[in-house]
This record gives sequence, structure tokens and C-alpha cells, in this order.
Amino acid sequence: MTSTLPPLVQAFSGAIGSASANALTYPLDLVLTRLQLDSPRRSRERGGIPGAIALFKHIYHRYGVEAFYDGLWADTCATLLSNFFYFYFYSFLRLLSTKRLIPFVGNKSSGKPHKPDLFEELLLGFIAGVASRAISTPLNLVTLKMQTEREDSDEKPTKAPQPAGVIDALKLIYKEHGLIGFWRGFQMSALLSLNPSITLACFQVYRRVLEVLKTTSPRKAIRVVQQKGLSNSIKNSPSPTANPNPWEAFFGAATSNTIAVSILYPLILGKKRLQASEKNATMTEILVDAYLGKDIAQEKLDVAIEPSIEGLYQGWSVKVIVGFLSQGVTFLVKSRIEQLVIAAYLLRLRRGKTSP
Repeated sequence: MTSTLPPLVQAFSGAIGSASANALTYPLDLVLTRLQLDSPRRSRERGGIPGAIALFKHIYHRYGVEAFYDGLWADTCATLLSNFFYFYFYSFLRLLSTKRLIPFVGNKSSGKPHKPDLFEELLLGFIAGVASRAISTPLNLVTLKMQTEREDSDEKPTKAPQPAGVIDALKLIYKEHGLIGFWRGFQMSALLSLNPSITLACFQVYRRVLEVLKTTSPRKAIRVVQQKGLSNSIKNSPSPTANPNPWEAFFGAATSNTIAVSILYPLILGKKRLQASEKNATMTEILVDAYLGKDIAQEKLDVAIEPSIEGLYQGWSVKVIVGFLSQGVTFLVKSRIEQLVIAAYLLRLRRGKTSP
């Protein structure tokens, strides 16, 4: 992404790809949510990947397979809405940018298509992300309530029962925070729109590098990089003339998402904890508590531990795996759907030429 297909086609293919990836990785995402909301003591006991595997087994043996799909329906709806509007807004804005119809592009009289630079890619992605998250945030909160329904009884034995369905989750959110509660944490969600925009910016760089590798010999490419530097070489590289094949899209999207997640993970963790917290805390307080090792459900330190940046990356390793698979599958399916659309269009043209 971005392909040269119309925005509506990209929005449809992106939404279907995202929903497919969401269904595939949802059990991992549920486990990730539990890890992110763990107390520091429990997190240290569980560890990273081994802890995720242990929690996976615990949920399976205690609740069965169906427990891995608590909130799947609400989350799939949120994913479809969010990604449909995201891909549509982004591809539409990028189309306007290439045609020099956006104010900050400048030089509208030039007949040459404009090639957005890295900053413009980030800005366009950010605007699209904010618009799409405004639509999907209420459903994301419902999903979070349903994912935390089956709490580990050893961790929080006295916790009140959580909602069992979508309606119950809606009622609970409204009861706790009113109508505005459905957009609780939206400010942080808006800031986290940098996540997909960074992903897409990295993906655009990946496409340009891929185009150079396909059209230029390795020796010549190395010589150009030595002469102009890596940044200028990528910036001045020709715009991709063809979309990457599905597996190239998988690798590029997965790697790009890993970079974005690693940069923004403290904010991702903070947003999840803010939305799950029952107290009216600010994002700054949530992040400070994570750094100090304080449980989100307590007012005191969970255990006597040294403040550490490790607390801001609780669950990071699992998030990277989930993001790698999710973004990879999203772009894999999206690319495949776009290939089918192009093939159907070309077939229709051929039939039109051969018909009397």
C-alpha cells in the first residue's frame, strides 16, 4: 500500500484484509491484553513469551477454546470500520497529494505528479488514522471490556463480574463514565494514529527500495548509495510502477509494523491501561505508574522494585508477534484482492474487445 487503484477498492480490500488478520490473531491479542493489564509482580513471574504460553494454556484448560474469542464480534466490527475508513481516507488524501490538490504541496502549476516525501506520508497517515479511530473507539472499548471478562481468579479474586456480552459492556461503560466514556482514551488513540502512519511511511520506503533492487543491479545500487547517501538515494528513487506481490507485501508490512510498535509501545500500553482503569487517571499518571511498577488497580507499589523502563514495555514481545502477523496478513490479503480486481478488470476489457 499504496496501490494505484481507486480509494474505494483500497478501502474494501484493506478492510477485508484487516478483518481476516484480526480473526487469525485474536486469541493472541486477547492473551496480550491480559499481559498488558497484569500487575508488575505477576508480569515478572510470567515473563515474556513463556508467560504468554502459560497464560494461553491456563485460559484453554479453565475456560475452553471459546474463551479465546471473547469480544471477537465487536472487535471485528471495529476493525472493519476503522480500517475501511483508514485505507479510504489515506488513499484519497494521497491521491490528492500526487495531483497537487493539497495546500501544503505547493507548485500546483507543475504538470508532473507530486511524490510525497516521508513527512507527508506520516501526516497523511496521521490524519486518516484520527478520523478512523473516532469511528471505531467505542467498539474498541466494548472489546476491551469483553476481553477482560474472564479474569484470572488468582490475580483478582474479589473483582466484580465483568459484562458477558456486547449489551452488558455498553451498559457498564455508560454507567461508569457516561456517554463520553465511549471515547475514553481517544486523545491517546488519536496520538497512536502515528502507528499506522509510521507503518505506511516505512512501507513506502520499502516499496522504493524494492523497486530499485528489481530494476538496478546490486553493484550499481551500492555505488549510488555511496555517492548520494542512503536518505537521498531513497528519496530520489523512482516511484514504484508495480505493486509488490502478496508475499513481498507481507514481509514489508510486518517489518514496518514492528518498527512502528517498538517506537510507540509505551503509549500503546498506556492507552490500554487507561481504558481498563476504573479510576479517573491521566495518561501521564498511568505511564508513571508503569515506570514505577505500580498496579493499575492499586494506589501503592505492587512490590518493592526499582523504577525501570521495562515496565513501559510490559507485553512488548507478544505485541510484536501479534503486529507482525496481523499487518503481514492484512497486506497479504489486501494485495491478493487487488490482484483479483485488476485481473477481473483486464478480463472484462478483453471480452469487450472480442465481442461483436
